[in-house]
Amino acid sequence: MAAPLAVRGAALALAVLALAHTVWHGVREPGHALAFGALITVGELARWGSLPGEREPAPLGAAGALAYALLGRSGGEATTHGVPQVITVVAAAQLLAAVPHLARGSGPDPDLVARRILAVAFAAACFQPLYATGRSPRWFGEGPCFALFLLVLLGLTALCDAVLGALTTPAPRPFGPLLRDELRALGGIGTAVCATGAVVALGVAVAGLWALPVLCVPLLLTQVSFRRYAGVRATYRQTIASLARSTEIAGYTPHGHARRVARLSTAVGRELGLPGPELTVLEYAALMHDIGQLSLVDPVPCGATATLPAAEQRRIALLGGAVVRRTGVDTAVAVVVEQQADPYREQPLAARIIRVVNAYDDLCGEHAGGALHALEQLRLGTGRDYQPRVVEALAGVLAREAPSPLGTS
Repeated sequence: MAAPLAVRGAALALAVLALAHTVWHGVREPGHALAFGALITVGELARWGSLPGEREPAPLGAAGALAYALLGRSGGEATTHGVPQVITVVAAAQLLAAVPHLARGSGPDPDLVARRILAVAFAAACFQPLYATGRSPRWFGEGPCFALFLLVLLGLTALCDAVLGALTTPAPRPFGPLLRDELRALGGIGTAVCATGAVVALGVAVAGLWALPVLCVPLLLTQVSFRRYAGVRATYRQTIASLARSTEIAGYTPHGHARRVARLSTAVGRELGLPGPELTVLEYAALMHDIGQLSLVDPVPCGATATLPAAEQRRIALLGGAVVRRTGVDTAVAVVVEQQADPYREQPLAARIIRVVNAYDDLCGEHAGGALHALEQLRLGTGRDYQPRVVEALAGVLAREAPSPLGTS
């Protein structure tokens, strides 16, 4: 908790100092400050329809803020707004965009606001002094080398933002895996934001403020389309979760078993470094891993397939894979479901994870010893049934979740 508070405190102190400096020395080029402030505000207002877990809920606002930080000319004329004014405009736009959200009772995430201010401050501090003193034009000129310089600077800014993201993530995980997740996310929307920021800065340098609507409207439309696609993905996941509950409703598995296995499997997958697409397959397969029990005439006692003979476990897994294939879910999910009961040396990593986590949850329900007894049984089975690396990753996840009760909903 100390790291997020430190990041917020640093952003707040920087914004206050920048505001005081801007008020004392006056606003330079107020037209540009107003135009970029309006662009950032409109972009931040796009958070309104954001979905939980979005890496960058306001890409237009982020791109506009970066473009203002990297603005050295406008219509061929040098600009003189400086670092403090960049920070002030970005902070003011964040506050203005927060008003409708606060009126609705859902204010912006303070960690995201702090990250935006600090990342933009880093970009501005690296660019503005070099450009204002004439060093960057002298070193890189105004052609392709200058554009490459902007891209390198944006890459460093993205790295700075990734570090801040890892520091402010509330998940109880080591810093290394969190930073790895943030860096992987840069290949998606992060790259588009950085590229748009550079293009907007270069466009305004040549054409003036008229370049803003021309260059930013396509990004806004892309954001709307992406938001709709994300909504479809969320509905798809809800459908899978509903299918997974069918075994609970039919009385084949305990209440919450599929959700617990999915949550822990995803956490273990992150611990082991699975990338985003593979984590999605892992989550879906974990939610549906017991759906093969619907084909059984007599339910397994307490739904605990981990205590069944190996041949019976494989039969249920194959039945589950057949059911998943008929639902239209990604074939990769069906493959993981089918292979969850195979010898672990023949399984993909996702199937190994589900096998371990499913056995853990089953054993927690079967024995009064709870989590400690379940982990002991899993470790005893690492020679044949469970991969040791997966078992230890699960133990690490559970240790960080303590003192919450393990193996419960």
